[in-house]
Amino acid sequence: MGVFEEYAPFVQDYIYRSGWGELRPIQVAAADVLFHSDDNLLLTASTASGKTEAAFFPILSLFDADPPRSVGCLYIAPLKALINDQFERLTPLCEAGHIPLTRWHGDVSQSHKARLMRHPAGILQLTPESLEAILLHKHMAVPKLFSDLRFVVIDEVHSLLRGDRGGQTLCLIERLSRLAGVNPRRVGLSATMGEPEQTGAFLSQGTGRRTRIPRVKAAKSRWRLSVEHFYVRDAQAGDGRTDIEGAPALDMKSDEAPVQADPGLGYIFEHTRGRKCLVFVNSREECEGVTTSLRQYCELRHEKDRFLIHHGNLSASYRESAEELMKDEQHLYTTVTTSTLELGIDIGRLERAFQIDAPWTVSSFLQRMGRTGRRGMPPEMWFVIREDEPEIRAMLPATIPWKLLQAIALIQLYREEHWVEPPRLDRLPFSLLYHQTMSTLASAGELSPAALAQRVLTLPYFHRISQADYRDLLRYLIEEEHIQRTERGGLIVGLAGERVINSFKFYGVFQESEEFTVRCDSQELGTVVAPPPPGEKIALAGHVWRVLEVDRKRHLIYCELVKGKVPAYFGECPGDIHTKILERMRRVLTEDVSYPYLMKNAAARLAQARMTARASGAADRVLIFLGGKQWCLLPWLGSYGFLAMERFLNLRCSDRLGLKHLDTFRPYFMQFTMDADEDTFFQVLAEEGEKLKDPMDLIYPEEVPLFDKYDEYVPPELVRKGFACGVLRMDEVKARAAEWGRNGGRTPVSPERVISLPQKEPRH
Repeated sequence: MGVFEEYAPFVQDYIYRSGWGELRPIQVAAADVLFHSDDNLLLTASTASGKTEAAFFPILSLFDADPPRSVGCLYIAPLKALINDQFERLTPLCEAGHIPLTRWHGDVSQSHKARLMRHPAGILQLTPESLEAILLHKHMAVPKLFSDLRFVVIDEVHSLLRGDRGGQTLCLIERLSRLAGVNPRRVGLSATMGEPEQTGAFLSQGTGRRTRIPRVKAAKSRWRLSVEHFYVRDAQAGDGRTDIEGAPALDMKSDEAPVQADPGLGYIFEHTRGRKCLVFVNSREECEGVTTSLRQYCELRHEKDRFLIHHGNLSASYRESAEELMKDEQHLYTTVTTSTLELGIDIGRLERAFQIDAPWTVSSFLQRMGRTGRRGMPPEMWFVIREDEPEIRAMLPATIPWKLLQAIALIQLYREEHWVEPPRLDRLPFSLLYHQTMSTLASAGELSPAALAQRVLTLPYFHRISQADYRDLLRYLIEEEHIQRTERGGLIVGLAGERVINSFKFYGVFQESEEFTVRCDSQELGTVVAPPPPGEKIALAGHVWRVLEVDRKRHLIYCELVKGKVPAYFGECPGDIHTKILERMRRVLTEDVSYPYLMKNAAARLAQARMTARASGAADRVLIFLGGKQWCLLPWLGSYGFLAMERFLNLRCSDRLGLKHLDTFRPYFMQFTMDADEDTFFQVLAEEGEKLKDPMDLIYPEEVPLFDKYDEYVPPELVRKGFACGVLRMDEVKARAAEWGRNGGRTPVSPERVISLPQKEPRH
């Protein structure tokens, strides 16, 4: 019997009504695993490949044949918007099979949640934070809610694997399973997955099952891809429009950007007209600034505003309004966005995506490009690299177009090797350990120390944490009154712990800045940090607002709409880039290869950078003499290797080298003064690298490096240990120091690696 015949009749009818001529390979492979085995499943396939249907067609068919006696399937997604989108997508299918489908988040009415509590059934959709809230506040109802839970589907699983949020998700699933006495099968979905075997092993932890990863040959696809470069210049005087080379144009066509527009943004303004597009940026501040500029261009050209904005600090109404407008096929809007529209939320047929500068990861590049190219069209991405023009006397590092190299490296790594960042599963998650300890204690009530350790420390995600470290954590929490010891020797939540747990922010484990809600009349606009005093202006939702009043007690800002442009600020949001990308950036700088997707300005800028690199020695040397005692080091290391190298130089090498005034421009280069010469530099690094055995040697005396959200409540010695052993990449420092010691810092690219591979056809 074929897969189609194994589907429930209502699923078959759905497929007929949808006009499908055949099932996709990923759907056939998923059905075989879910129908004919008891294994977990990891589906890795491109965006819009039918992964959701591949998972739910068999699950709903199994429920139709044997209805579960409680919630039968949990669907966990990283974004509330993705839950809403998938709810709309699955509702017709579930209604046809009379299988309840329930969303659970802050915008869902209490009546819907109460109905599920009375009659648990079908599919429950939620975020990790909502699941945390259920386990914390509805602990006693968990056995009834999930007594016959059979599947846990984790969507966009890759987005949960590079920090504590993925660990929290795994802990919550395991805690729920123990409370309800079930062992549900786990199904992971992802369009961009590096090293799927690692993720499969992560997914299976604690289940006693293996994870099957179907190898489905992807259909050949073409990309429409271009990379263009612009210098960011001040507004030029004159009557004509200034092009990228600086020559004034005598006339201006009606579809061009306004006179004196930022060249890169003007390029986007012109090439989004009459199309439905996304413009991706790498920060919320840039999102606000770009949106404001593009709207100003509309006003100057006497055009109707055609630009929307979408990022995490906007109110839900603003974000959802943008999503609905983008779905409307009758209007051709362009939305400027951060990673909030990177995942698979349906916003209709998109013709083109722009990326200002380069994202930090190959995964983000693929996700963002994958938002386009649906319904038979090829994916289309235009990179727009913007750079301040180097001054004539600028030192070497300022002459290297880092973002241009990064964009090319991301593209080439995937095209040459299909490489995507692997999951980070080797950390020491003491911050999450605190969180899950407090959550477990708050939900279960009084527990003996042994019982608490048995519940928490046996969660598979904490396999690297020793019993001795956990004892130290519990002793510290008792001392700090986060935990209180009862007269019977048991443990309960203490007064300090209650203050942490009683905040709604406790449900999440990702970092948050202290935020103020911004209102104009009765409308909520979003949130900002560091509110200015009344009379000053703030940027939010692509507009500028004058602050009327700041209520610091209630964290509210009241404002009014005004014209103009001011910078936005939403708190620090550092990027995390892999060492392999930096190494490929170096090859881009040194190899004699042309890339057909580079446009005229980008190709010229790269050629100029390569010539400068050869002349300065940066093409084959990592230590560059800048004159006097000034030196520049190009370590070509990712974020955490770079951070470890900075500490290694300061803590282990500075005295022997006379090294001072070390400034870092992460993750690209370091500048410092040094008394030693080049040969001594590499000799000292090699000797000290050989002696470097303990990651704790890269922690400054008395330093407590707060890295994760709850580190401030963890014993300082554990914070130091977690940062040194779980964040810093000592192995990369030792490898670089040994390599440089052998070759004197000269690492020319080997001839066999300098090859030109067949390229996908460029768009332009």
